[in-house]
Amino acid sequence: MSAFCSESFLKTVTTEPGVYRMFNQQRVIYVGKAKNLKKRLSSYFSLTQKHPKTLALVSHIDRIEVTVTHTETEALILEHNFIKQYKPKYNVLLRDDKSYPFLFLSAHKHPQLTLVRSQNRQRKGTYFGPYPSGGAVRESLHLMQKLFPIRQCEDSYYNNRSRPCLQYQLKRCLAPCVNAMPEAEYAHQVALATAFLQGKSQHVINQLVSEMEEASSGLEFEKAAIRRDQIQSLKKVQEQQWVSGDIEQLDVVGFVYQQGIASVHLLFVRQGRILGSRNYFPKIPKNSSQDEVLSAFLSQFYLSGQNGRAIPREILLSDDFTDRAMFSDLFSEYCGYKTTLKTEVRGERAKFVKLAQKNAEIALQTHLNQKNNILHRYQLLEEKLDLNKPILRMECYDISHMLGEKTVASCVVFNREGAKKSDYRRFNITGITPGDDYAAMGQVLSRRFKTVQQPENIPDIIFIDGGLGQLNQAENIISSLEDNFNGKYPLLIGIAKGVTRKAGLETLILAGSHEIIEMSSDSPALHLIQQIRDESHRFAIMGHRQQRDKKRRSSALEDIAGVGAKRRQALLNHLGGLQGVIAASIDELQKIPGISHSLAETIYEALHN
Repeated sequence: MSAFCSESFLKTVTTEPGVYRMFNQQRVIYVGKAKNLKKRLSSYFSLTQKHPKTLALVSHIDRIEVTVTHTETEALILEHNFIKQYKPKYNVLLRDDKSYPFLFLSAHKHPQLTLVRSQNRQRKGTYFGPYPSGGAVRESLHLMQKLFPIRQCEDSYYNNRSRPCLQYQLKRCLAPCVNAMPEAEYAHQVALATAFLQGKSQHVINQLVSEMEEASSGLEFEKAAIRRDQIQSLKKVQEQQWVSGDIEQLDVVGFVYQQGIASVHLLFVRQGRILGSRNYFPKIPKNSSQDEVLSAFLSQFYLSGQNGRAIPREILLSDDFTDRAMFSDLFSEYCGYKTTLKTEVRGERAKFVKLAQKNAEIALQTHLNQKNNILHRYQLLEEKLDLNKPILRMECYDISHMLGEKTVASCVVFNREGAKKSDYRRFNITGITPGDDYAAMGQVLSRRFKTVQQPENIPDIIFIDGGLGQLNQAENIISSLEDNFNGKYPLLIGIAKGVTRKAGLETLILAGSHEIIEMSSDSPALHLIQQIRDESHRFAIMGHRQQRDKKRRSSALEDIAGVGAKRRQALLNHLGGLQGVIAASIDELQKIPGISHSLAETIYEALHN
């Protein structure tokens, strides 16, 4: 039990609104807000307090720090910032740092329709969104290109055109860059696109029908055909989308909480159209209440305004919670316009809520099935390896290079819930003979375990993607670093690919005895090993490609000590490019201003060796 004295502390606490941070001896373990700090903090130490999570939290408190705020809204924002900064153990955490993109129609003479990652007041134009992902925006851009021939090219490309590009030939752009069509027609298409993005698709169709009939009556059959094609495309889109004409800005939150796991499904509805959706699984401390989970999700999600999450005027919830009315007032004060959180709705809004709730239930069921499936695979692997304790952590190592160029090693980590991507690591391998996979494997393991390891960071199993040679190298390195494992020695297993390199034909080699572990190709335990091996392979290849591409985009001169930007430019200018520098002798190099004899020798040696 902690030696924290709650009685003396509570005597000094104010009744003002604010935020409190609870610490154990090392770090912040909980952050909370309160309208009345004294009343809220007193509830933690009440003799009638019986909630398991609260009792566990109080038992670890070493000290409490309080920050007073002017209003409850300030407290909500500060609480969110502290949670994001400290990631406390007993708080519900929303693990989502992604930005939410928008469609942007610029205010140029010939407006451009494009994807942007955030709203910028200095950028003149109209924003539509936010969308749940970049893929959703790109899909919308592709659709808009078929419906309305508005340019989507960058300004630098647009400003330097002397003739129409391929998009004009495909009838997906009116080529305003070269004035291929009257400006009035381009402005008209922009107006139609704007109306469509605002959810007024039926209005756009009616207007196009009128224009088609007018063009036909005036014997402008080509123009009438263009309008006919637009109408047909729009009607096809209208059939595929559920559109409500009276809904301008709406988020719908479907919520399910079972077996200690919460599934939150968000529908983004703008101008009557569902722009997309996304599912979240917040990290939840044991014994958290539904009220706590839902309120924590809403505050953390909507207060990340820097990621484009503008608070809509209306938020529909599948489940009610105690502070809903307070959140409506706080969100309204925070964003400067009235925002309401609703649970009891009818008509089309009720259909949206039902849809979000159904998606949340399906996502949770899928998540639980995957979790049970992974757990079953772990149990079978433990039986196969005859282990007397559960596998808590596995690591797999792989090497990737192209003919020895830019060798990269990967380390991927799996726990009993699957891939633990926060612990993934890549190692750039240097100082070895190019293409020597044994030396590369030795270097990555030496660097990974060079210091004394914390017990929770020591893997139960280390998989080596390679045959007996790589496994022997790994055994030698791990044995030499035995003192860094605190008595917890990991099991080493080599994964040798079969002759045909097909999945299911791998050979598993146990370290020490080099015994072959027999597993059938349909064994779930083998599938788990294949999964971690494939993930390690993917992660290594991605790292290698990034390093290789980076090298090929850079000059060979950049890695030479003493050759900065100015000397590099002088070398290239005087010798006509990199090939000229490579072909030059030491005497020719030292004739260039700023290049001494010793530096010329250094450059020559670097380029030829």
